[in-house]
Amino acid sequence: MKQFMDKDFLLSTDMAKTLYHQYAETMPVLDYHCHINPQEIYEDRKFDNITQVWLGGDHYKWRQMRTNGVDEKYVTGDGSDREKFQAWAETMPKLIGNPLYHWSHLELRRYFGYDGYLNGDTAEEVWNLCNAKLQEDSMTVRGLIKQSGVTLICTTDDPVDTLEWHQKIAADDTFDVQVLPAWRPDKAMNVEKPTFAPYIAQLSQVSGIAVTDLASLKDALKNRMEYFAANGCSVSDHALEYVMYAPASDEEVDAILKKGLKGEAISKEEELKYKTAFMLFVAKQYAKMNWVMQIHYGCKRDNNAYMFEKLGADTGYDCINNYAPSAQMADFLNELSATGDIPKTILYSLNPNDNASIASIIGCFQGDVPGKIQQGSAWWFNDHKLGMIEQMSELANLGCLGNFVGMLTDSRSFLSYTRHEYFRRILCELFGSWVENGEYPADMKALESMVRGISYNNAVKYFGFKLDEVK
Repeated sequence: MKQFMDKDFLLSTDMAKTLYHQYAETMPVLDYHCHINPQEIYEDRKFDNITQVWLGGDHYKWRQMRTNGVDEKYVTGDGSDREKFQAWAETMPKLIGNPLYHWSHLELRRYFGYDGYLNGDTAEEVWNLCNAKLQEDSMTVRGLIKQSGVTLICTTDDPVDTLEWHQKIAADDTFDVQVLPAWRPDKAMNVEKPTFAPYIAQLSQVSGIAVTDLASLKDALKNRMEYFAANGCSVSDHALEYVMYAPASDEEVDAILKKGLKGEAISKEEELKYKTAFMLFVAKQYAKMNWVMQIHYGCKRDNNAYMFEKLGADTGYDCINNYAPSAQMADFLNELSATGDIPKTILYSLNPNDNASIASIIGCFQGDVPGKIQQGSAWWFNDHKLGMIEQMSELANLGCLGNFVGMLTDSRSFLSYTRHEYFRRILCELFGSWVENGEYPADMKALESMVRGISYNNAVKYFGFKLDEVK
């Protein structure tokens, strides 16, 4: 029996161990998509206790605590930080097979030097150890980023954001990790929501362009894209129910937009036409600016209406949506490709059943650069061992896994960089199994290039960041 989480955790073959320890283990981390707060990076926040780091905004953990019958007082309520930590510790032993069990213990080992395991009985010991460690200078936000080997972070930012904190970080010579904005214009796309008109008023104000029709909306968005680009942005991200394709004339879309600006009800057909036009427009702009377009889809959000009213969005009440017509995604990409306006694109579906369709569709639109259209890493409900293996296996079966840009945290936590280690161990185990089984030769030059590439170098080249590849 192997020890729990030893140095060869998740590595079962000699080849897997070689690939991980010689090539993947020491590679830097390029976190090209996350949800951390740049203000906390600039201010170099120091956390008072482990609950603030672990449970302050982690809806992954919140879901499991609720599943374990923990009262909401000790999840998002007014329970003390110590009580909340105890509730999480008592939940942990039941999470056998869940990635949260692995991630949490990787974080305890890598950042706090704790080699035991967390449960209700060890909670006091772990609480005291972590809280003492968090008072050290190396455990501030910047310290955590640096000791994790991070070279660059892309946050998630709204078009109306001032990007003040990015500018302050860029001007600070004492911190050499790049922190760049990423463009997330969902609010400008959600014409069906009651928040649309007030948001467009904000967009008008910050861009200096009064948005009254489709032409002025495009001008305002272009204005803000240029502002973001001037502040280092070269990445976008979109949250869609699915990648829709409902083409309409400019006149139709203009009329829909004007209804949205008046706060009038928008039909589902009108919503899809507006969003299709919106996505086609921004995608063409990304192609001109050499930005990468990321699309995350397949989520049904805010399912528990009662709890949504109490807690709001992103609190643990989302689920996988199994409606995603792949033909529409193919048609969307086809329209962009027909005019030479298809940008570098990464597609992520929350539904693992979409892996094969994505992997087959992206093969229709490649060109210009290696892996121009990517299948994104296993995401959210899929970023566990099985989900990662299935995503990479489908991409290998139907595409070119060697060009894959690899892992991202997609997290709000400054301890979540251990997810890159988790991913790399699974990657090396997968490669190792293929070599050991005679499905790929022990060509160490090729294997090293792919492991280093998927771990880090492919993303450096793909995004065009000002970083050096690691040889």
